[in-house]
Amino acid sequence: MSRDRHPLFMPLVVLGGLIQGFGLAYSGMARPEVVLDFLQFDDLGLVLVMGGAAVVSGVTFFVATRFLDRAPLTGDTYGRRVKSMDRNVAVGGVVFGVGWGVSGICPGAAYASVGIGNLPILWAIAGMFVGAYAQAYWRSRSETVSSEAVTADD
Repeated sequence: MSRDRHPLFMPLVVLGGLIQGFGLAYSGMARPEVVLDFLQFDDLGLVLVMGGAAVVSGVTFFVATRFLDRAPLTGDTYGRRVKSMDRNVAVGGVVFGVGWGVSGICPGAAYASVGIGNLPILWAIAGMFVGAYAQAYWRSRSETVSSEAVTADD
């Protein structure tokens, strides 16, 4: 990854985050009750929101990788990152899905939810941080144990 980023890189990242947060708030995805209605098939309006986002992202990635050889603001070459399906990916997906279903909010929308005044969502954000810390701690412990086992076998 190149560190020779364009001077507008960070301002555009912030602007993009503000636009996304506004879009999440405007569409209702920052309100847990709307998301829970969607997950229970009571209100399918968010299908249009997510479908629209998928189309815009898909077209952008298709056009950018087809007509540009490098990312405009970073100079990095485009490439595919293929991650194999393993136990960690499956468990992470299940934990994310359960958390989304129970709280009615995903991480990006949680921050937008704070922006619209939903302060109780801070509990969910705290839970996300605790979960991320616990996962990192568990992974570092399991890597330490597995590397010690390999070293002991040598």
